[in-house]
Amino acid sequence: MYQLIAFLFLGGLLIACGSSDDESTSTEPADYRPAYHYAPAKNWVNDPNGLVYLDGEYHLFYQYNPYGDTWGHMSWGHAVSQDLKTWEELPVALKEYSNADSTETMIFSGCVVVDSLNTSGFFAPGFRKGMVAIYTSHVYKGEEGLAQHQSLAYSADKGRTWTYYGKNPVLDIGMKDFRDPNVFRYEDKWKMVVAKPHEYSVQIYESTDLKEWKLLSEFGKMGDMAKIWECPSLFKVPVEDTLPEKWVMMISSAAEDTAFTGMQYFVGDFDGKKFTPQKQKEVFRVDLGKDFYAAIPFHNLPPTQPQPIMMGWVNNWAYANKIPTEGFRGMFSLPRALSLYQQDGVYRLRQRPIFKDKLPVRTLTMKASDLAAGVIMKLDGNSYRVDLTVELAEAKDFEIKLLDNETETSLLSYEIATGKMTFDRTKSGKVAFHEKFSSVESMTVMPQNGELKLAIFVDNSVIEIYANDGMAVLTDLVYPTKSKGVVVIGEQRKVE
Repeated sequence: MYQLIAFLFLGGLLIACGSSDDESTSTEPADYRPAYHYAPAKNWVNDPNGLVYLDGEYHLFYQYNPYGDTWGHMSWGHAVSQDLKTWEELPVALKEYSNADSTETMIFSGCVVVDSLNTSGFFAPGFRKGMVAIYTSHVYKGEEGLAQHQSLAYSADKGRTWTYYGKNPVLDIGMKDFRDPNVFRYEDKWKMVVAKPHEYSVQIYESTDLKEWKLLSEFGKMGDMAKIWECPSLFKVPVEDTLPEKWVMMISSAAEDTAFTGMQYFVGDFDGKKFTPQKQKEVFRVDLGKDFYAAIPFHNLPPTQPQPIMMGWVNNWAYANKIPTEGFRGMFSLPRALSLYQQDGVYRLRQRPIFKDKLPVRTLTMKASDLAAGVIMKLDGNSYRVDLTVELAEAKDFEIKLLDNETETSLLSYEIATGKMTFDRTKSGKVAFHEKFSSVESMTVMPQNGELKLAIFVDNSVIEIYANDGMAVLTDLVYPTKSKGVVVIGEQRKVE
C-alpha cells in the first residue's frame, strides 16, 4: 500500500510525495476509447486523407472500413471540426465501388483541394467553394491487387456528397503500386506528389485543370529505404526567427527499428519543378515512437493559421489489426502545428500539439531535491496532460511512471549525462496480443538552458510526449488494465 510520507505544493497543486503503492487505484477495467483524440464510433481506420479547411470547418477524411474493425473495403470516412479539438463524425464520403469487369475499386489515400477558380470545370461558373478529392483508385479482385492509379471526385456541398469523375483515372502509369497523391497550388498551377513505393521514390507532376498531368521530376532513393515509401507530402514550413520559408518533403516508410513503420522528412527547396534537399547526415524522424504514421498537412488553411498543421494515424502496421480495442480499431493524433528551427547548420522540424483547453492538466517544476523526494499524483481517470519542467542542475537520472498501478507502468526515463530519453511499454498492461507490441523506444533530448521541458498527453490508450517545446516527439499506444493509475516522478530506482 502507498504510505504518503510528505506533501509538496507544486504548481498550485497538493501532490503526495513518497515511494509506495496506491490503494485508491481503480480496479475497474480500462476504457481504451480516447477522450480527446478523434476516433470514429466504430470500425477500422488508418491513414488520414483529404485534410482541408473550408468556410469555418476543418475536414478530416480517412481510410475507413464501413463493414468491420480490421483492414478492408477501403472507403473514405469523414469528420469535421471548427477548432481542431472537437470532432463531429459524418457519413462515409467516398465509398468502394464495383466495376463492369467484376473487379472492385477501393478508395485508397489521397487529398482534397478547394478549386476556388474552378480550374476543373466541375462546378457552376463563379462558384468558389468546390472541393476536389484526388485519390488512389485501387483495383482488385478477390485477394489480388491488380492496379493503382489516381482518380477524382468532386463536391459542391462542403464534402457531404460526392460525384466520381466520369473519365477516371486521370493518372495511370501502368504500375501495380503507385499511390497516395497529395496536390497543392504553386503559383498558377497544381502540383502533385505521388509515391512509387517499391522504388523508394516520389514523382512530382503538374496540371492546370486537375485532369491532365505532366511529369516534372522524381525524388528519392535516399534516407530510410528499409520499407516502402508511402503517403508523401510537400509543403512550405516557416523558419523560426527568420523570414524565408523552406519546403518539407514528408514520407511514410520505416521506423528506426526497421521491423516497424514510421515517418521521415527532408528539408530543402522547391522551384516549382524539383525538390532539392539539404544535406542530412542522418535520417530525420518525424516521431520517435512506434505509433505515428501517414501524417499529411491540411490544405487551404485560413490566415489565422500561419503554420502548417498535420495529423497522423496512431497505430503501426506491425500489429495494427490486433490491437485490443472493441468495436473500433485505430485513432488519430492530436493536430500538430509545424515550424522549422536551425541546429548545427541544418533545419529540423518542431511540432506543437493543438488540444482541448479544458483538458485536465498537472503543471510541475522540479529541482534535484524534488526528484530525490519523489512525487505521486493521483488523477481522476486515464485521460489527462502533465506539463513538467525539470531543472537539471545537480539532478540525477530520473523516471516518470505513467498509468502506474500495482503491476503495470508505462515508464519514461531520462539520463542526464547522455540526454537519452527512453519510453518502456513492456509492462504497460496488455502487451501479449502481438509479439511485436512489447517495445522500448528512445530519443535524444538535450537540455535547453539547463532545463528539460515535457508536455505529456495521456488519453486512455495513447501517450504523446513532446520534449522541449516539440523539438522531439514520441507517440505510443498502451493498454492498461485498470481505469485509474497514478503518475510517479522521481530519481531512477528511488521510486519503486
